[in-house]
Amino acid sequence: MRFSWTFPAALLVLLPGAAIAEDARNVPAKKQTKAGLYLTAVEAAEMLKDESVVLLDVRSRSELTFVGVPTRVNVHIPLMVMPEHASYNPDKQSYALESNAAFEFDFLDYAEAIELEDERPIILICRSGSRSAKAADMIYDLGFSNVYTVIDGFEGDKASDGPERGHRVLNGWKNAGLGWGYEITPEQAYPGDQM
Repeated sequence: MRFSWTFPAALLVLLPGAAIAEDARNVPAKKQTKAGLYLTAVEAAEMLKDESVVLLDVRSRSELTFVGVPTRVNVHIPLMVMPEHASYNPDKQSYALESNAAFEFDFLDYAEAIELEDERPIILICRSGSRSAKAADMIYDLGFSNVYTVIDGFEGDKASDGPERGHRVLNGWKNAGLGWGYEITPEQAYPGDQM
């Protein structure tokens, strides 16, 4: 029996998102989502050539301001925010963020404003893939079925050894040389800050 490439090739044409998506078996548990749709930053950039695909950045305001933002971001809605009186966490050697209680409401307001259909592809990005996974689950629970997460995020994963140990140099949007900058356009800015 001869193998035909017709059916597999047709699937690649009909399902471009699925054709480039990361295999869930390779995704760390803390980055897994209910939808099971994963992309690397490079794969996300390819998918974002389709202007109908929405890119949502869920990092904190300060991350966008001081670390940079993908130029292709449609909107910023932070999943976590820096509290007015931040507390230092010595175990994590960092300041603690807190949940943005308005995240789901802000997303629904944005979705309504742009008339976002439930099945339209949405890609979420954070620093390294774990916050975007949490946010993707929240959006999935709101009824949006085509929610992808960028598993290596904007800054990428940390190197586990060598001279760059502990630094985010392995992968990610910024390390891949994809388009980014420090300017946040009014359209990209967190809608909750524009009231």
